[in-house]
Amino acid sequence: MQLNELPKLKKNSAKRLGRGLGSGKGKTAGRGQKGQKARGKIPASFSGGGLPLYKKLPLNRGWGNNKVSRRPVGIGISRLNVFKANAAVDEAAMVAAKIISKREAIFGVKILGTGELTVALIIKMPVSKSAESKITRAGGKVV
Repeated sequence: MQLNELPKLKKNSAKRLGRGLGSGKGKTAGRGQKGQKARGKIPASFSGGGLPLYKKLPLNRGWGNNKVSRRPVGIGISRLNVFKANAAVDEAAMVAAKIISKREAIFGVKILGTGELTVALIIKMPVSKSAESKITRAGGKVV
């Protein structure tokens, strides 16, 4: 048996503040001398009268852990060159090809016109105007 495997027998008791000079926590009871922190209760988020940190951060609407961006993901058209010719491209096909994750596919995907397309594809999702012209130029179409 090791020392760290022994069961703990004693629980640490709470600090008894303000119980005389001999206790080590008498008189000011660990609060220092004067000032706001010595006298009354102030919130933990108080930052000396300046603008609190939580007010400097952007307002996240919603409730709980559901505070993620709900915008569609933009994908450059050059990333679609991994598909075979005349393949139908939608969110499920992009997840299968590991271009986007399942989490990104939840909020939608939009194809943007960055890069060049060398394969004729059938696109079944939102596209930008520049991407649409590049798809038709490559011999594909947008449904």
